[in-house]
Amino acid sequence: MTTHTLATDAVDLVYDVHGPLPTADGRPPLFMIGQPMDATGFTALRSHFTDRTVITYDPRGLGRSVRKDGRIDHAPTVQAGDLHTLIEALGVGPVEMFASSGGAIVALALVTAHPGDVTTVVAHEPPLLPVVPDAEASERARAAIRDTYEAKGSHAGMAQFIAMTSWEGEFTDDYFAQPAADPAMFGMPSDDDGTRDDPLLSDRSWAVSSYQPDVAALTAAPTRIVIAAGIESKSTFTWRASAAMAELLGQELTVFPSHHGGFMGGEYGYAGQPEAFADKLHEVLDGKS
Repeated sequence: MTTHTLATDAVDLVYDVHGPLPTADGRPPLFMIGQPMDATGFTALRSHFTDRTVITYDPRGLGRSVRKDGRIDHAPTVQAGDLHTLIEALGVGPVEMFASSGGAIVALALVTAHPGDVTTVVAHEPPLLPVVPDAEASERARAAIRDTYEAKGSHAGMAQFIAMTSWEGEFTDDYFAQPAADPAMFGMPSDDDGTRDDPLLSDRSWAVSSYQPDVAALTAAPTRIVIAAGIESKSTFTWRASAAMAELLGQELTVFPSHHGGFMGGEYGYAGQPEAFADKLHEVLDGKS
């Protein structure tokens, strides 16, 4: 593995190359991207892709990638532009891509703007608010996370985030009638840690989850787009958003093992099934599933 920095006027973009470039077998490199997760979240998954050259990176303003544009928000179109610049700079396009969560939304923005950059993208659980039937209620649930975080800090905010992301079905009056989520229920302290800049719990990444996909552009692109979700996420918001996006593209939702972070080991304390997940991803990328 080698680590590099692509310096532009707006960001010092840090990325890691696992394997040779040009690739040894002539197959395009596999990008693994997330948002707001950085490259560390793919440690377990990429260990099951030693047959491929894998490229991971830290999105602008996250992890090691220091932004120089004076902004604190995270926008999928901006991050898509960064990926396009990186792919061009490396001269490796078109590439294959596994994209998780907000990274899946960035991948859709990349295909929309630069359809020649990616041959296949597996977009795993993109949290797209605009595509679900209860979009307005989903926005309200998202706002409650931000409001709780601003009032009480990250532990309370994360508890509210877990409450939203684990709720099954549409966000009804029953959901909003619940008392505020208690951090102690999830093994977290109740004190205020003082932070207010978390990209997941604040509104800094709202442009990501509020992204309106351009279905016409995506269906016209030469890219093979696979919308996927983990079976343990069934009926939760990210599953519902993924299923709705798949339907908009005229395809069946591709089901993976485990949960929203099912490709991870113990990187963030909530391990999935990375080996089984990787097996499924190999099948999908090889066109066998």
